[in-house]
Amino acid sequence: MKDSAVLPANAGKFVDPSVTADGSDRAQVRLSNPETLWFNTGTLCNIECLNCYIESSPTNDALVYITADEVSDYLDQLVDRNWGVREIAFTGGEPFMNPDMIEITRRCLDAGYEVLILTNAMKPMMRKRVQAGLLDLDAAFPGKMTLRVSVDHHQPENHDTERGKGSFNEMLKGMDWLRDNGFKMAVAGRTVWGEDDAAGRAGYAALFADRNYPIDAHNPGETVLFPEMDETVEVPEITTACWGILNKSPHDIMCASSRMVVKRKGAGKLAVLACTLLPYAPEFEMGETLEEAERPVKLNHPHCAKFCVLGGASCSA
Repeated sequence: MKDSAVLPANAGKFVDPSVTADGSDRAQVRLSNPETLWFNTGTLCNIECLNCYIESSPTNDALVYITADEVSDYLDQLVDRNWGVREIAFTGGEPFMNPDMIEITRRCLDAGYEVLILTNAMKPMMRKRVQAGLLDLDAAFPGKMTLRVSVDHHQPENHDTERGKGSFNEMLKGMDWLRDNGFKMAVAGRTVWGEDDAAGRAGYAALFADRNYPIDAHNPGETVLFPEMDETVEVPEITTACWGILNKSPHDIMCASSRMVVKRKGAGKLAVLACTLLPYAPEFEMGETLEEAERPVKLNHPHCAKFCVLGGASCSA
């Protein structure tokens, strides 16, 4: 299981939550504009990817299935806390392995939220019961639900290197079904392949054109290319002075606009986390309620620097 131990490349860094290794004030981010509430539906997945940041697999149940009633409780908390969230998003594991996923989605849509579901578009999504549920939801709430499919690379050999032989073709079957039934789609890719952004997006654009997928490869909201999260690479710590030096605003960082709810195996209560990327880092667990999760987040992890501040990435739509 992953933990938050800092590897030798960053020795001496990311230790004190308030102060960087050189004694500077560590940057922190307030929840200034909550837009997305994430739920991890459970870490079980139908496949095991080579570099899965959350170590999802057919056997990893460190985060167990969340239920529709548990999601409803947090939807009520959103109203009570007046967060103004527009989007409820789901990640895993593979969300469609959760037996409550269709009912969970229905409750979020009924409550007036847009819904984003991250999926590998493989067999769990293609079960007849799930397909029927998705078709009903899309008919009842047209345009309010987006399926973001994990396409690690636009070439099958690279995608299959990460996700297993034949996974690219299985994923295409799922995307074809989504296309043929008029679902709103997006794609999440990776930047590990040595391509620059323009070359990567050109490759995805060719794939989408060939398959007639209504996805804009050049729109970062529709084709999200994530930087790699390698804790063995040395990264700088983010200080309060960095906002001016980098010409960035803390309001643009992911933890200014989102939180994630998880259900740990054996835990009596659910937990609200600061970040979707750090489900196993205890210092980023903020409490059981949204009220507790309103406090600022101190950027005390290499992912904060490489992925969010310097990489400019966000998991939300």
